[in-house]
Amino acid sequence: MKPLPLPVRVAAGVAVTVVDRARHLPEKLAELPVTMVSQALQLSMRLQQQMTELAIKGDGALATLRPVEESPEWATFDEDTTTSGYETGNGRNGTRSRFETTELDDTADAEEPVDPWTAEESVIQRELDNAPPSALPGSPDLTMPQLRARMRRLTVDELSELIDYERSHDDRPEFVGMLTRRIGTLRDQR
Repeated sequence: MKPLPLPVRVAAGVAVTVVDRARHLPEKLAELPVTMVSQALQLSMRLQQQMTELAIKGDGALATLRPVEESPEWATFDEDTTTSGYETGNGRNGTRSRFETTELDDTADAEEPVDPWTAEESVIQRELDNAPPSALPGSPDLTMPQLRARMRRLTVDELSELIDYERSHDDRPEFVGMLTRRIGTLRDQR
């Protein structure tokens, strides 16, 4: 027997494939929405990755044209302010660090020994005088968003204490303004 011509064999193969796929069509219809969503998500992820790659390449190309931006003065890191656990120089806004020598040490006469208990009490008192308000103990180190999130639970008296501390130590205008507005809001709600 002579083989049938190629176009006839291809047509028979297509017909068998169509019948076979038609038989599995109900199964495929149930999977179709999930498959389409999956493919759409894959496409969007690939597009995002390609966009990011292009942006990184563009940043690299433009970096040669733009001058290097110096770090803003507010961007400090722990390494910039301390060396091996001991602070050097004055603390925040002129306040003394607990690691520095005290004035009592500098002015003590060589003939009269200084009572260590008295010296320790004076250092402790100085630290208490410079301590942040009890309502918000870490307030000197907070950023604007951190302070905004925490001040919602404070009372007017606690906010007033915090404003007094801020004015006498760091006196950051944006912090004082935000605290003042919060006090006004709380008083208006009464």
